[in-house]
Amino acid sequence: MSKSFKSGFAAIVGRPNVGKSTLLNRVLGQKIAIMSDKAQTTRNKIHGIYTTEQEQVVFIDTPGIHKPKHKLGQMMTSLALATLNEVDLVLFLIDAEQGYGRGDQFIIDFLNKTSVPVFLIVNKIDKVHPDELLPLIDRYRQLYTFKEIIPVSALQGQNVSALMEQIGSYLPEGPKYYPEDQITDHPERFIVAELIREKILHLTRDEVPHAIAVVIDKMKVDERRQLTEIQATIMVERTSQKGIIIGKSGSMLKKIGTLARQEIEALIGSKVFLELWVKVDKNWRDKEEELKNFGYTVQDD
Repeated sequence: MSKSFKSGFAAIVGRPNVGKSTLLNRVLGQKIAIMSDKAQTTRNKIHGIYTTEQEQVVFIDTPGIHKPKHKLGQMMTSLALATLNEVDLVLFLIDAEQGYGRGDQFIIDFLNKTSVPVFLIVNKIDKVHPDELLPLIDRYRQLYTFKEIIPVSALQGQNVSALMEQIGSYLPEGPKYYPEDQITDHPERFIVAELIREKILHLTRDEVPHAIAVVIDKMKVDERRQLTEIQATIMVERTSQKGIIIGKSGSMLKKIGTLARQEIEALIGSKVFLELWVKVDKNWRDKEEELKNFGYTVQDD
């Protein structure tokens, strides 16, 4: 008699910059969530789909939960917290190197209101001495009763297969929600915009904070030339930020375009012609209408 199929939804939550997107990309074996060493990189719920012959796990990589400073921040935090009531399992990720932070208690207060199993995932264990792990784990154990505590290195892949085994053991029997070869439910336009945004965050470092959004204006396949034409607008909040992104004689914009195009070509499997524009929209992160236009779901308090 064949084994029954198991499926379910698992939310990845944690403070900003603890490695949530890195873990999701590692599990899937492909990049669908952007990675940056800047906090608050993820702005939407990213759905990643992991499928084997026995199970299907739909991961939801949420924005880092933090004290919001603008409407975009409020939306990101509300989105992450609402997710906790929609899933079968919560993976609470912490950074072994950073250790305990006040933001963790904020998240734990919300975990206390959920009834689903919660795993503590201690990430970045490659960055600390093993002797430092036990005191850290003990501290979190005193704050919440976790179903499982699993140390991993998402970047190195260490212990990630053990994590997947534990997740599988907690999944209920269920249907295959998505085809087995599908790894995300986000459209290509969304991933393309995120890849462009990732390159901006990486190349501009601290000069341009998270006051950027990327809107795909056009994405069209030219069959005759075997080419995908993409036009995208990079939104910023200040003229000075526009100058930084364009760079001297357009050098920075060209660099962003080159790196983004290479990853987009790998993603869609065809040659890409990428055209980038930069536009100033003052304080767009505090404008509900603009947030909706840029694809962010604004939730009422």
